[in-house]
Amino acid sequence: MKKIYIYIALLLPIIIHAQQQITLQNAIDTALKNNFDIQIARNYSEINKINNSFGMAGGLPSINFTAEDNGSVTDIYQKLNSGSDINKSNVKGSNINANITASMTLFNGFKIIATKERLSCLQKQSELELNQQIQNTIAAIMVKYYDIVRQESYFKIIQNSLEVSKKKLEIIKERVNVGMSNDADILQAQIDVNIVEQNIKGQQLIIDQAKADLLQLMSVKKFIPFTIIDTIIINKNIQLDSIINYLNNNPQYLSAEQQIKINEQIVKEIAALRFPSVKVNTGYNFSNIKSDASTTLLNQNYGPSLGVTLQIPIYNGNIYKKQRNAALYNVKNAKLQKDNLLNLLKTDAIKTFLSYNNTLQQLSSQFNNYELSKKLVNLVIQRFQVNQTTIIDVKTAQASFENSGYLLVNLQYAAKIAEIELNRLIYKLGY
Repeated sequence: MKKIYIYIALLLPIIIHAQQQITLQNAIDTALKNNFDIQIARNYSEINKINNSFGMAGGLPSINFTAEDNGSVTDIYQKLNSGSDINKSNVKGSNINANITASMTLFNGFKIIATKERLSCLQKQSELELNQQIQNTIAAIMVKYYDIVRQESYFKIIQNSLEVSKKKLEIIKERVNVGMSNDADILQAQIDVNIVEQNIKGQQLIIDQAKADLLQLMSVKKFIPFTIIDTIIINKNIQLDSIINYLNNNPQYLSAEQQIKINEQIVKEIAALRFPSVKVNTGYNFSNIKSDASTTLLNQNYGPSLGVTLQIPIYNGNIYKKQRNAALYNVKNAKLQKDNLLNLLKTDAIKTFLSYNNTLQQLSSQFNNYELSKKLVNLVIQRFQVNQTTIIDVKTAQASFENSGYLLVNLQYAAKIAEIELNRLIYKLGY
């Protein structure tokens, strides 16, 4: 048992550290489960799924039961043709009525069919909007995740620069000890170290804020420290034609198609109002009327009823015609919006691909520049150590190394963001 406790004590820090590491898959899975926008979109989808029924469209019968019991106390004075009179006070009476009725629409110009089809289109549209929200959330998670990777890369570049600054300070201190350097150089070197250390603290703040944003996208209610150990890997095989050809699968575009169908069904629903409607009505009625003093002391009747209601619209100021014409314009607008959306999607795809392709072309040469700047720093430090170059040369080499490193990371990040956006446009965003 003691050995077990020792093993647990030794492994606990490792376990805790492992729990604090977040991968891209962890982040996406958590967001898909907890993200508030996805939950709201999913609820709307469920609402439209519930509403999509023949009952909501008016195609099922309605059945109602009503009952009432009214009591009364009245004074009665009556003169009958038989010559007798009735004069009583505080006469008690009761009126009991109960009935159950059922009605069903047999025909209303196919309005029920049009309404049911509109409800089905609304359900499909809400499902597409849910899928679009899922894709948008995944894209947002990936963008923020790789932003943290980018900021961590900045942090490493600054750390490397700090090592160079400390090495430079160490060399100058050795020179001062042997009388080969002055106090001005050592002060400047110390200032350079301090500036880089401040930059490290500032960069750490940026990283922590980016992590807080990621947790917010994941809908994690409490901030927890975590680490990300990852690199930016870019898919370099994306082709523009494949993007353009698959834009028809974009959920936003498919949702626009559903909106056209919804508006078309609204036109049919309005047109149906100009047709006659036929309803069948049936029921069972019960009535019981009592009075302590009246010509009729008890009146009770009950039995079934059956009937048909026919309603023919004749004239209502051309309201239905005007409503139908307005609805037809809504159909035209929906078609124009769909075409405009496709053009916008194509434009976004082309612009994003141009950025993606241009960034890929720069990456190779920039990687070489970064490697050369790294070698340059090492060479300058070696020469500075043997007093063959100046402190200004070291600072210049440091600046070149930092700038080339920043540019390389930015190019990698820009290419990855363009890749994410292209995959989002064609509904193929994976991880």
